[in-house]
Amino acid sequence: MSEEIGLELERQQESWFGSWLRWCPTSLSLLREAEKALLSNLKSSYRGRYVSVGCCVGSNESQVWTVSLNEGSSNMPLVLLHGFGSGVGLWCLNLDALSADRPVYAIDILGFGRSSRPHFTKDPLEAEREFITSIEMWRQKIGLEKFILLGHSFGGFLAASYAIKHPDRVHHLVLADPWGFPERPLDVGERYKFPLWVKAVGALLQPFNPLFVIRTAGPWGPKLLQKARPDLVRKFSDLVKDEEIIPNYLYHCNAQNPTGESAFHTLMAGFGWAKYPMLQRMDSLRKGLPITLIYGSRSWVDHDPGFQIKYMRQDSYVDVQVISGAGHHVYADRAQVFNGIVNRIGTFTDEGTLPPEPTSSPTPSLQGSRDAAETMANMINVRLDHLREDEEASRVSEVDEETD
Repeated sequence: MSEEIGLELERQQESWFGSWLRWCPTSLSLLREAEKALLSNLKSSYRGRYVSVGCCVGSNESQVWTVSLNEGSSNMPLVLLHGFGSGVGLWCLNLDALSADRPVYAIDILGFGRSSRPHFTKDPLEAEREFITSIEMWRQKIGLEKFILLGHSFGGFLAASYAIKHPDRVHHLVLADPWGFPERPLDVGERYKFPLWVKAVGALLQPFNPLFVIRTAGPWGPKLLQKARPDLVRKFSDLVKDEEIIPNYLYHCNAQNPTGESAFHTLMAGFGWAKYPMLQRMDSLRKGLPITLIYGSRSWVDHDPGFQIKYMRQDSYVDVQVISGAGHHVYADRAQVFNGIVNRIGTFTDEGTLPPEPTSSPTPSLQGSRDAAETMANMINVRLDHLREDEEASRVSEVDEETD
């Protein structure tokens, strides 16, 4: 059945690519093969299938691509939501460890990866609602009653929004370097010292989707991505030996019809911020819902909202972890530490208790936000390593606990 659905989605995508005169050397079948090559590195067996979520976006039925492991376990399930421009394949460093003792479900968010690519509304709140509805419809079809929900970056934004809308379904909310939480400063132009080139590029790119460069590059797109983000290859090098697999997978994820990317652009308020920041809505979460926030010490994402949430929810469990040496892709930069934190949450959840909070939590950074130039550069996948030279000096305290 999943094969038939996949062929139908490929047929629909072929009609879209026909309008591009095949300028982009990609297809859903190539994405399928790229994902297969990536997940072949897993030691655990997994199941991949399409799950129908009905007409939750537009008038056509949509399908959510789902990879699941250890479904027979009776322990609390874990659901993974990837970040912007990503897909289930980038959890390859985590799936074996996280599924050892519980069911794990990783989905391609609607509009991304191998899932359907419907056209979302241009209203930001309505587009967000469509994302959340698709996740809830997926949950109903899978038959999960309650689960640990983990979202990275944009997936963290959606995970928090889902937990607000469906409070009885989320047992523990885990936000990994979540995007879209702080409010965009009114004096952003004065607060950040934008180089002239950043202002020029920002003005040029504002009307476009963040990853349009990959598609307009046509047949040079795969090499462009590989040259622009060699750090991504290094992150996965312990598991993925072929240096072309990661950039190939990411290229085929993002050279497809960019409907999810367009919806993300609708939700953005400039580079790095959301039009409706999640921090302002965290008081709507169910009282007592446990939250763990995991940040990378070298990430461009502002850590301070995590500590603000901890202060706001003093009557609930909130743990803020800052992993030393990790960047925005915290789940890959220090995968063993990341997996240990999440597995610890799962163990205590199975026992019906909460993990003990650290006796001395890390304190917020004295620097309110990361350099906005670096934020924008990350959004368009350009590396600015020299902007991070003094990053570690701005941290008062960090968590660097090794796991067994």
